[in-house]
Amino acid sequence: MDLPSLGDTAIVVAGALTAGFVNGLSGSGYALMALGFWLHVMSPTTAAPLTALCSVSGHVQSLPRIWRGVIWKRLWPFLTAGLVGVPLGTALLGHIRIQPLKLAVGCFLVLYCGWMAFVRRPPIVHGGGRWADAGVGLVGGVLGGMASMSGPAPSVWAQLRGWNMHEQRGVNQPFNMAILAAALVSAAAAGFLDRIFLIWAVVTLPMTALGARLGLLVYGRINERQFRWIVLGLLALSGGSLILSGLG
Repeated sequence: MDLPSLGDTAIVVAGALTAGFVNGLSGSGYALMALGFWLHVMSPTTAAPLTALCSVSGHVQSLPRIWRGVIWKRLWPFLTAGLVGVPLGTALLGHIRIQPLKLAVGCFLVLYCGWMAFVRRPPIVHGGGRWADAGVGLVGGVLGGMASMSGPAPSVWAQLRGWNMHEQRGVNQPFNMAILAAALVSAAAAGFLDRIFLIWAVVTLPMTALGARLGLLVYGRINERQFRWIVLGLLALSGGSLILSGLG
């Protein structure tokens, strides 16, 4: 197998830096950012596990900075239900059309972000307790198993819960790390971690680390209001890219 060209390598490096920065800044969004670059030069069976590997490495790097926001009694319902949802999502792959799913999730995210951008006082949901949190975690796990979309559901829910920026990341980041690690194990079991995957991993892991470091530096210099708008902007961008992908 031939080595990647300089042009392909430049595209992959740009995707790793951009996605790493976004992941370091917000704690989510790696997959949608990276895949926008990588699917131009590699197959989905290589891009999906590569995304999982790099995203997990970025999360591990930034966990010490967001550890104060991790509240385990709040996190465990998301994690438990999400890990149950991953194999369910994988099993549903043969029965659900991914394109309509992307359109539905994309439209929801765009409408949600538009509404949250104009409402003067965002609503706060207090009801449901841990069962509601687990339900959201299950949705994130299923979407992660089907289409690597584990992030939007807990990101939206954390905002609706009224948690501050550290508390949001204290849920979103460990959740996404666990779900994508499970996805990586599934990819390894399916035999997708071949030679070309290893070549791209050598290229993307250090670039992801650099991007995540830059994102963390910016994260340390923003306030609650700026963080809210950044998350809304990223969710809207994710929704728009899902719509375009679903129409393609």
